Amino acid sequence: MSQVFDSPQLLSLLEARILGVLIEKEKTTPDAYPLTLNSLSSGCNQKSAREPVISVADAEVQAALEELRARVLVLETYGASGRVLRYAQNFAKVYAVPTAGVALLATLMLRGPQTVSELRANSERLYHFEDSSSVEAYLEELAARNGGALVSKLPRQAGAREQRWAHLLCGEPALPAASEAATRGSTSAQAELAERVSRLEDEVAELRLALKTLVDASAQTPAAS
Repeated sequence: MSQVFDSPQLLSLLEARILGVLIEKEKTTPDAYPLTLNSLSSGCNQKSAREPVISVADAEVQAALEELRARVLVLETYGASGRVLRYAQNFAKVYAVPTAGVALLATLMLRGPQTVSELRANSERLYHFEDSSSVEAYLEELAARNGGALVSKLPRQAGAREQRWAHLLCGEPALPAASEAATRGSTSAQAELAERVSRLEDEVAELRLALKTLVDASAQTPAAS
C-alpha cells in the first residue's frame, strides 16, 4: 500500500524536475514510460519547455531518485522486458491531488511560475481545461488545502495584466527577477529624488544669501538728493 503524507517534506529543484518529467512523459510518451535513467536525465536536461534550464549528470539524477524512492514518490520497475530498471511516479497518491491538480503542478515544476492563461496552454497535453476559470478554480483549491498550500499567487509584476502562480513543493518561491529589478529601480529613483531635493535646497540657500547681500548693500547706499 502506498504511504500518504499530510505534509510531505520539501523537494529539491532536481527532485521536483524529476517528478515533473515523469508526470509529463507518462502522458506524452506512454510507450516509453516508465522511464530509464538515461531517458529521465534527458528529460531533466531538456532545453525546451523548461525553466530554469539545468544540466545534471546521471549520478545526480540517480541520487535524487533514491531520495524520492525512500519517500514513495518514485517506484522502481523492470517493465515488460524485465532487463532495464525503470522509474514511475507516485505523486498523486502521496500528495492526494486530483489529476487536474497534478497536471498544473507538473507544468509549474517544469516551466516555473506562470499566469492562468499560460498554465492552461502549457498543460494541454497533460489535462484539458475547458476554460481559464476552471484552471483558476483548481489553483485556488491547491492553495487552500488543509494539509498545506501547494501553490501561491505571486505579486503582480510591473506592466503585467495577470498575476503568476508558483508551486510551493520546494518552499516559498524567490522574488521574481522582474520584481527585484522594480525594487532596485524604485530605490534608485528615491535616491535620485533625494539628491535633487538637496541640490534645490542648496540653490535656495544661495539665492537667499545673495538677496540678503543686495538688501544690505541697498540700505547702506546714501539716498540721492
